[in-house]
Amino acid sequence: MTIDDGEAARHKAKMEKRKAVQDAEVAGKTLEKGLLIVNTGPGKGKSTAAFGLILRALGHGWRIGVVQFIKGAWSTGERRALEAFGDQISWHSMGEGFTWETQDKARDIAAATRAFEKAKELMADESIRLLVLDELNIALRYDYLPLAEVVAVLQARRADLHIVVTGRNAKPELIEVADLVTEMTLVKHHFAAGVKAQEGIEF
Repeated sequence: MTIDDGEAARHKAKMEKRKAVQDAEVAGKTLEKGLLIVNTGPGKGKSTAAFGLILRALGHGWRIGVVQFIKGAWSTGERRALEAFGDQISWHSMGEGFTWETQDKARDIAAATRAFEKAKELMADESIRLLVLDELNIALRYDYLPLAEVVAVLQARRADLHIVVTGRNAKPELIEVADLVTEMTLVKHHFAAGVKAQEGIEF
């Protein structure tokens, strides 16, 4: 592809203007705080995005906490990989499996309550900079935990603690207090074509 001098000059002028706008916008951002991040929506990738953020934070030497509210202690690639970081990761799979598997609401409530107590314990640990509460949205959706209490606890987090909450159907009350909300939109899913959950992709 050939670019003539006139096109090159127009592109350079356009990018110079864009850079000036971007630089001014970046310069205007001065706050630094622990964020409450929510990954929700019907599309695939909510937990995967959280684990990607964990990898970024580990690269900066942070200590990380993970509490899984629904998923049980079954082995996953992300857990095996991240546990290789040793004491930098405090990982707790406290669910007893998906709700359609347990079919026991009292048991699910008890498991979610234990998981939330562990989450509060990790929130109080000042060595932890990032805490992932995987599938907490599911526990809230099925009323396994008191929504108002959970929201209040998350809002009262330490000023330097980042928390990521994952799971579809995030409650409006949680979305309201979050700093960053990303909704994964389902456009196409391989399950619909009969493709089963595969190692390295789903777990």
